[in-house]
Amino acid sequence: MPLGLIALAIGAFGIGLTEFVIMGLLPEVARDFAVSEAAAGWLISGYALSVVVGALLLTAATIRLPRKAVLLSLVVLFILGNALTALAPDYATAMAGRVLAALCHGAFFGIGSVVAAGLVAPEKKAGAIAIMFTGLTAANVLGVPFGTFLGQELGWRSTFWAISAIGLIALAGVAALVPAIPAPEERVSLHRELRAFRSSQVWLSLVVTVLAFGGMFGAFTYIAYTLTEVSGFAAGAVPWLLVVFGAGLVLGNGVGGRLADRAIDRTLIVFTAALVVVLALFALLAGSQIATVVALFLMGGFGFGTVPGLQSRIMAYAGQAPTLASGANIGAFNVGNALGAWAGGVAITAGLGYTAPIWVGAAMTAAALAVLAVAAGMARTRVAADAVAVAA
Repeated sequence: MPLGLIALAIGAFGIGLTEFVIMGLLPEVARDFAVSEAAAGWLISGYALSVVVGALLLTAATIRLPRKAVLLSLVVLFILGNALTALAPDYATAMAGRVLAALCHGAFFGIGSVVAAGLVAPEKKAGAIAIMFTGLTAANVLGVPFGTFLGQELGWRSTFWAISAIGLIALAGVAALVPAIPAPEERVSLHRELRAFRSSQVWLSLVVTVLAFGGMFGAFTYIAYTLTEVSGFAAGAVPWLLVVFGAGLVLGNGVGGRLADRAIDRTLIVFTAALVVVLALFALLAGSQIATVVALFLMGGFGFGTVPGLQSRIMAYAGQAPTLASGANIGAFNVGNALGAWAGGVAITAGLGYTAPIWVGAAMTAAALAVLAVAAGMARTRVAADAVAVAA
């Protein structure tokens, strides 16, 4: 395994920790800045929206630049954003730090996915992307519980100083272990990268990403309420139950990446269909604690098992212009997060109960499966037509 993949995974770990750890620290942040928890919550929403902006604009702005240099610059931006958040004297400065750190998120994963795929043989690309995304899954399993504990014991700012230190380690790792990869043959241009969006398969892949990931996170966003109000777990058990979910993420990411290297569309269809079933059963059986634990693990496994395949699929159909399409797909993940969380919140507000977001997630994932089936059918038809043309 190329050591550069480890450096990319460390960067992914720090970025994932930045995005998710603040969820457990909102009460401390709200008290420190004397704002409501709803206002503190904008530190999460503002981050997600900034990820989408950075995924498109920063990736587009750096298309012509050597990829290693871009990755190093993005990690520096990440460090500065988290340091600014840790030093923030007021809420507005903290928000500025969050936005600054978020801008590098989408571009790092988008460009990093292209770099990771270029470090291995063509038949191992999805697996390489999965290794990079292992850092993101590890952030959920290990980083978020530890970061929350650290912030509760030493103050929330200590967590962001720790994340900044992780950024320094990632910076050294990328500098030392990722080979210098120039923009391909120095012929990369924004115009060529935009041509990738002429492909209907690229657009269909983006729609699948929004719906599939939105379905999983629509259910996950309000999972604490489901666990305590429906399943009957104590509030103190929630962090440990999230570790179960995170363990599913790690396993699903690895297995999904290996299977996607063999057959992308078939793997995505199987995993997405399984996620629909798991979410529906979870909603029906949420009153059972044993069923809930199993469902959490499977939801994480099948949900995140689609990520390497989704990222690899859009890069494959982008052809010789994968960088901007890859960044757009990272933005699509975050659009899905926001859409799923909003839809789940609407369902709760409508008085449908704390299992309603899970049903909403199942419906969104079923829609993703339908779009994926159409995309896979179109792809098979195109391959068959090309084969006939070659034979003729």
